[in-house]
This record gives sequence, structure tokens and C-alpha cells, in this order.
Amino acid sequence: MSVQYLGLNELNGSLVALDHVQGISNEEMVSIECKDGTTRNGRVVYLEADKAMVQVFEGSSGLSLTNTKTRFLGHPMELACSKEMLGRTFNGAGRPIDGAGEVYADKFLDINGSPINPVSRRYPRNCITTGISAIDGLNSLIRGQKLPIFSGSGLPHDKLAAQIVRQAKLAGDDEQAFGVVFGAMGVKHDVAEYFKRSFEETGVMERVVMFVNLANDPIIERTLTPLCALTAAEYLAFEHNMHILVILTDMTSYCEALREFSSSKGEIPGRKGYPGYLYSNLATIYERAGMIEGASGSVTQIPILTMPNDDITHPVPDLTGYITEGQIVLDRSLDANGIYPPIGVLSSLSRLMKDGIGEGLTRKDHQDVANQLFACYAAVQDARSLASVIGEDELSDMDKQYLKFGDLFEHVFIGQGFKRRSINQTLNLGWALLSQLPIEALDRLDPALIKENYHPTQGKRIIELEENGGQ
Repeated sequence: MSVQYLGLNELNGSLVALDHVQGISNEEMVSIECKDGTTRNGRVVYLEADKAMVQVFEGSSGLSLTNTKTRFLGHPMELACSKEMLGRTFNGAGRPIDGAGEVYADKFLDINGSPINPVSRRYPRNCITTGISAIDGLNSLIRGQKLPIFSGSGLPHDKLAAQIVRQAKLAGDDEQAFGVVFGAMGVKHDVAEYFKRSFEETGVMERVVMFVNLANDPIIERTLTPLCALTAAEYLAFEHNMHILVILTDMTSYCEALREFSSSKGEIPGRKGYPGYLYSNLATIYERAGMIEGASGSVTQIPILTMPNDDITHPVPDLTGYITEGQIVLDRSLDANGIYPPIGVLSSLSRLMKDGIGEGLTRKDHQDVANQLFACYAAVQDARSLASVIGEDELSDMDKQYLKFGDLFEHVFIGQGFKRRSINQTLNLGWALLSQLPIEALDRLDPALIKENYHPTQGKRIIELEENGGQ
């Protein structure tokens, strides 16, 4: 039953306070009628005895303390869900903004989601291939995983996000069962337009659901965007048995909105002004990824966040790293050298990779090739450090070969540009690069594998083809 109250006790930014309220709940939706007859939406964010604080989505500017009518609707914020959401664009609060009208809902779902019993979770298996060698080959994304991308100001994380949406697909499964939910928070108009145009031009928009919160939209809406995106993803995954990849960018914008909102409520700040509950708040978002017993669908997450001043110990990447299963880190020095995507493979990690690759999943030699590429590239960094001290001319022959390998690895394997590589092309290129080193350098590989795949001349041809754009 809805209850209506006349008048407000206090106005503070996007928050309004009411006294002497009874029978309402936290997160309950509110309809606010202004003195001119227009209505605004809000939700209860704080309760104490008979006092309530309401977050107004459109802001409290112009509201009257005496003539405003507040009606509590008796339910939390809900998203209208239907399979018709695929191919549609919504604002951060889940309202259509593509001009195609309202969604005819099959269900209205609470955007806060339902807690998943940990016992009912299935362990993530199988790959989602992104077509990007540095991810698929060395830091594989597993279905049901949460694998964030750590970026920095000015780095091409927007281009990488769009490329992943265009290229991502299930490894060996029916493409009809795969979809993408894309949530953008605090982006500029031109960036939002870039995402939409990119998806439409490449023909993937029909399997994408977009939630877009612009930089000039209310920050309250920004705090709702990931919740709406994940609600849509859970509906498609567990009601329609789809495998959904959720990309959320930029989680730092979300956390800054949360900090501003927390400050307006007068809460005691934690590290760098962020609320003390930032960890648990991020966990409620990230832990909505996964697979559930009895459901064939899955939700996989790639949250993207920018690290202020490239500081990986900043609260947002620091807490994200505790909750998620690895990270993909973008490297500023690679970007400065014109390498795209500038993925720093040594600082990146996918903790679930070992369980989703190998024979019957990707390829039998996948883990071995990845281990050897990691080891050789780590040796490259050692050789470069030594060269900076004693000079390149004084290096041993092996170290000089590592330097050549490092340049090829960065410019050919990592720096693939915007083209898509299959997992076989990625692993074959890995073998081609390893074949340019002496056999004694391949100490992580079984001799039988080396005998089967070590071909220096053939490898050189593969590398030359890649350098020429695969032509």
C-alpha cells in the first residue's frame, strides 16, 4: 500500500528529509509531486526511527518545503525486463532513450538483485574469446569470471571496450546464446556516440543492451547504472539461458559518484574521501557474475576503471583487485610506443585461466605456450634492465636475442591493432615467436612439443605476414 505525505523537513542537494513517516523500507521507491504538478522519482536511502532521507533522481532544485507531496510506493526500484531489450539503448536508470518506445516487460526485477547461495554456484569453465591475443593467449577470460581492466587517463580503454564488444564470442558454442550488456558511466557525449556508432556499423548492436549515463546526467543515476545493467544481464542469462558478457566503464566514475553522494549524507569518509563501505558496495556489483546450478546461462564481467595518476594502490583498483579474479593492466609505455592494445602482460593476471583452457576447451598446448611466452618476456625485461646499465653492446648473445624477441613480441603479438585473431592464430603466432629463440631458451616446454612445433623458418614467415597486416 502506498502512503502520501505533504511537505518536507529539509532539502540538501539531491536529498530530501521527511519526519514522522511510518511503515516504509530502505531502498523503497518514492514519487514526488512538485507544486506545479510535475513529478520526480526517488528512493529511500536512509532511515532512522520515524525519519527518512530520500534521494531524488532529478535533484531537489525547485522543490517546496510546504507544498511538495511525497508518496512511498511500497516496492524497491525495478527494471522492466524482456528479451526485447537486446538492441536497445537506455539511460543509467533503465529508461529507453533510443526513441523506440517503452519495453513490454515480461518481468519487473529489483535492480539490487537476489543474493546467490554460494553453494549453488558452479565453477566457471570454458573461454569467451575476445579476438585479442594478449587476453585470449595469456590472460584468458573464462565464462562466469569477473576480470577487470585497469587503465589510466588518456589510455585507449574506450577503444578496447568497443573492440571487445565487437569481437567477443563463445568458444565453439552457438552464437545465438551470446549477448553483451554494456554499461557506461559518466562518459562524454562524443564517447557515448562512438560506442553506439561502433556497434551499429559492425552489426553487433542486435545482441547488445546499452545503458548510458552521460557526464552531465545526475550522479544519482550513475550509481544506478551498474545495477540496471547487471539486472538485465541476470534476466537474459537465467531466464533465457544466454551467456552474457557485462562491460562496465568507468567504475572509477561510479565510485566518485558514490563518494559525492556519501559526503552529501554527512557520512564519515574513509581512504581518500571514499565511504568506508566502498569494498562491500563494489562486492555487491562484482559478485553478481557467475554461473548457477540448474541454469545453463552465465554472467561474465569486465569492469573497466581508470587509476588516478596510474596508482594501482588507489582505493578503487586496490579494492577491485581483492574482489575480482585477476586484472588486465594497460601499460602507458607501450601506448607511448604506438602499440595497441597496450596490455602489460607481466602485470596482468587471470586466476581462472588454468581451468578454462587446454585440450577440449581451447588447445592442448595453450597453457605451455602461455607459460613459455611469460618466461621469455620476463627475461626480456631483465635484459633491458641490464642493457640500461652496461649498454647493449656488452650484452651476451642470448640477451641480445631476448631483446629482438621482446620487440617482436610487443609489436606483433601484443600490438595486433583492431583485427581479430582466433585462438589458433594466437597460439600459432606464439610458437612462431618462440621459434626465433634458441631451443635452450625454451625451458618451460616439453621436448615433444618443441619437436612438433619449433619451426624457425616457418615461424619467420608467419611473423612477416602479421607485420604486413596478415596480407
